[in-house]
Amino acid sequence: MSQISNAIEKRDQGPSAVIEQYKPELALVAASHVKVDTFARLAVGALRQNPKLAEAAQKNPASLMSALMTAARLGLEPGTEQFYLRPIKRRGQPEVQGIVGYQGIVELIYNAGAASSVVVEVVRAHDEFNYVPGLHERPVHRVDWFGDRGDLVGAYAYAVMQGGATSKVVVLNRDHIARAKAKSDGADGEYSPWRTDEEAMWLKTAARRLGKWVPTSAEKRNAVVERLDTPGLPAGSEASPLDDADPDDEGPIEGELVD
Repeated sequence: MSQISNAIEKRDQGPSAVIEQYKPELALVAASHVKVDTFARLAVGALRQNPKLAEAAQKNPASLMSALMTAARLGLEPGTEQFYLRPIKRRGQPEVQGIVGYQGIVELIYNAGAASSVVVEVVRAHDEFNYVPGLHERPVHRVDWFGDRGDLVGAYAYAVMQGGATSKVVVLNRDHIARAKAKSDGADGEYSPWRTDEEAMWLKTAARRLGKWVPTSAEKRNAVVERLDTPGLPAGSEASPLDDADPDDEGPIEGELVD
């Protein structure tokens, strides 16, 4: 990030102008399906909609570009539920942090071309949920959408592969979620997304675990390799594009979120 920082200091200054100036660099790292002009407009729109984000980007444009480079490499839309842009303070200094959302993980699974559908859901105390491995191919989950569903008690995720087979089903209870949360620095902070958007974090934890068992790709693929339709087959030797950008079980934020 230091090279980006030094280069930015020699260029101009407003974050929107920085994004425009660095479109060629974004194009170099972006997944092939990313339209850089559209990508840049989404990023600029996110800045305009959030004054705190714009302020952090103004004071630390290198952090903004680092986040955008990650989003571009993953092929995810910045400033959306695929890839959040959030202002934080790290050691008292404002910066922009990119956070992969659960919808971004689902997008990466679809991009790999092996799954025809992906299901990621939370379970609440008053829901009916039944899943016995070896007996049920998929969870049976009945919800009263218009009643009081109660507190969060678990989450699950699975993919239906192109040939109709079901991937490994990931089922997480409160303890699993609590262990994932415990590994997130600042999870109990006032502005942590574990507090501001707890359900999304439960969904993300389940989706991230599913990513261990089904292929994920930053590049959209049309051809499907036959072996990828095997139920429960791990993603294989290929590194997940999330490994560096979103380490498993690590929280999405390591600082204080600016409200």
